Amino acid sequence: MFTVCALYHFTRFEDPAALQGPLQALCEREGICGSLLLAREGINGTIAGPKAGIEAVLAHIRSLPGCADLEWKLSSAAERPFIRMKVRLKKEIVTMGQPDVDPLAKVGHYVTPEDWNDLIRSPDVAVIDTRNDYEVAIGTFEGAVDPQTASFRDFPAWWEENKDRFHNKRIAMFCTGGIRCEKSTNYLMSQGVEEVYHLKGGILKYLEEVPAEYSSWQGECFVFDRRVSVGHGLVEGPHELCHACRRPILPEDRARPEYEEGVSCHHCVEETSDADKARFRERQKQIALAKARGERHLADFED
Repeated sequence: MFTVCALYHFTRFEDPAALQGPLQALCEREGICGSLLLAREGINGTIAGPKAGIEAVLAHIRSLPGCADLEWKLSSAAERPFIRMKVRLKKEIVTMGQPDVDPLAKVGHYVTPEDWNDLIRSPDVAVIDTRNDYEVAIGTFEGAVDPQTASFRDFPAWWEENKDRFHNKRIAMFCTGGIRCEKSTNYLMSQGVEEVYHLKGGILKYLEEVPAEYSSWQGECFVFDRRVSVGHGLVEGPHELCHACRRPILPEDRARPEYEEGVSCHHCVEETSDADKARFRERQKQIALAKARGERHLADFED
């Protein structure tokens, strides 16, 4: 079993580039795979590996400027969730494209998983899912509004177009691990929304702590690793990825006429050209040849 660790922390890094090399080297020494993003606003990512290696990386991150109170969420995976380890430099650790948004200045009220159900069932509360459309499609909270956004960058425009729907409502928002809501709650507060709440620890913490029989969650939660989805207790879900469009599909979707392994699924068959599909078929051929040799092609799972 692999220990999987999802983490993020907003802090001020004066020179993120200086942190990149030592963090990459430590992860490689400890046998850690996954992805970590560094920016002036902090750190974000998901990593996996042996428990002792994860603990070593967490200790290193907690020693970085402003990271002493870092929080993280642990789960497990039966197979290696990522192929390699990447520590990358970014402008934002979660991209919203709003330069004035500052989660270190103020954010909404945190709501613990145990109190979340009571909040979202209140008649004066509007619940908004801040994730991408393909994530929402496989699971969300009962009664949640789906903005149907393709990326987090689209959220501010969606809010501007729809804000009148939520007049005199308290707003409760959630996302996978909590990081998007740090920015989305700050953004709404800057737009004059007075009562904004968000789920502390995100969906993953809720699924970890709230028993299924008391849950308001419906479906599975998309995760950005080889597991694809998890359910209550953070147990691996049934979904897999279409390697053409990276959207989640169910095993039975393989029987649909639109499905061709590595080439298309019912979500994307009309979105790609014949040239695209030819390129995907060649990639799939190389994956199959590598598998026949007892090897693994990097394109088999591009984390």
